[in-house]
Amino acid sequence: MNKSESGLKHRAILAIAWPVMLSNISTPLIGIVDTAVVGQIPDPAYIGAVAVGSLIFGFVFWAFGFLRMGTTGLTAQSFGAENFHEIRANLGRALAISSVVGVLIILSQWPIREIAFSLLDGSQQVEELSRSYFDIRIWAAPATLANYALLGWFIGLGRTDIGLILQLVLNFTNIALDALFVLGFGWDVKGVAFGTVLAEWIATFIGIVIALKYLQKFGGLWTYRSLTQLDQLKRTIAVNRDIMIRSIALISVHAWFMAQGAKQGDIVLAANAVLMHLVALSAFFLDGLAFAAETLVGRAVGAKNRLQVVAVSKMTTQWAAAVAIFLSFFIALFGGEFIDILTVENQVRMVARGYLIWAIGVPLLGIWAYQLDGIFIGATRSVEMRNAMLISFIIFIVAWLLFRPFENHGLWAALYVNYLARIFTLYYHYPRLIKSVPVINH
Repeated sequence: MNKSESGLKHRAILAIAWPVMLSNISTPLIGIVDTAVVGQIPDPAYIGAVAVGSLIFGFVFWAFGFLRMGTTGLTAQSFGAENFHEIRANLGRALAISSVVGVLIILSQWPIREIAFSLLDGSQQVEELSRSYFDIRIWAAPATLANYALLGWFIGLGRTDIGLILQLVLNFTNIALDALFVLGFGWDVKGVAFGTVLAEWIATFIGIVIALKYLQKFGGLWTYRSLTQLDQLKRTIAVNRDIMIRSIALISVHAWFMAQGAKQGDIVLAANAVLMHLVALSAFFLDGLAFAAETLVGRAVGAKNRLQVVAVSKMTTQWAAAVAIFLSFFIALFGGEFIDILTVENQVRMVARGYLIWAIGVPLLGIWAYQLDGIFIGATRSVEMRNAMLISFIIFIVAWLLFRPFENHGLWAALYVNYLARIFTLYYHYPRLIKSVPVINH
């Protein structure tokens, strides 16, 4: 590989990664602003309520995260193979699935709510506030899932700049509405939920308009036959099914983490919620490189080019490692100030500082898990992703049982063990993934 080729590939990686990073800066701002807004109320129950409510919807919605991940991998491979008919069909199938599933979630809100709150052992005040949040936020379901599908499709095409526009519309609309409804109208957690619902629907409408205009360059029309083509439909269902199982296992780890924190009291729950915003902030930055891996690996697999898959995997990981080191230093230097911004409750501040060291190390460990996820999503190796995450969840539960005497420190240690399990179980399959792609020099 000569220098000009290397520079071109690095530029291609950064062209995809920087819009994702920029849009992702605003994504954790939603949770940060939500926490900061209700954190101005001198009662940790409000922070805990938003954390619990967000956790429930994180679990419910990201169980269908395949609408983002599966759509990205399938679209990128169709693009690499220059199959423009299938590029259009990928979006149509994803939007159809998101609409049906979103309506089913709304119709199933009673059992979802009751099961969720039976598993989360927070205080009575936290539960009452969280239920108010849930009853409003549930109406965003079809829009939230449609946004996943739209974002995944644009990422698969390498048009992360359009994804950036959609995410900025969603996130800053959400932030503005939350501040208006909570600080302006005094609606506490109900205002946070209502702001999110409106923002999701606004972003969905804009995203569909942009997608329809963008589809004109590919030509053709959506037809029942194209959307239900048997071979492609079977493949779409298989990939999405496996990623759904994998997503449920991953979210279960975070749900268990928050639930066990809640059992230690409102103060620990609030402190963990504040620190998890730091973890989310680092993850959203690193996702930029993981998304670049998804897109470029998918294209290389679609083009049947093994050497390109290897090159993309190495280059995106090099960039991600540099970003991870920067993020850990940033959290170490400014984590305390970040905690103070998010809550005025002195006891929550003190407890969060006591566990800050765990948040500092997450980027250095998480980078390897995120990159492997991106590579496997791009290659649509969903079976390996499913099996690796199921094994990692079991290992996490075992680690939690072993570290349980150490209380919240043990809970964070178990989360670290889960990251390690994710890394090793996926890396085990990596050589086989590479060998499955033909060696073709273009």
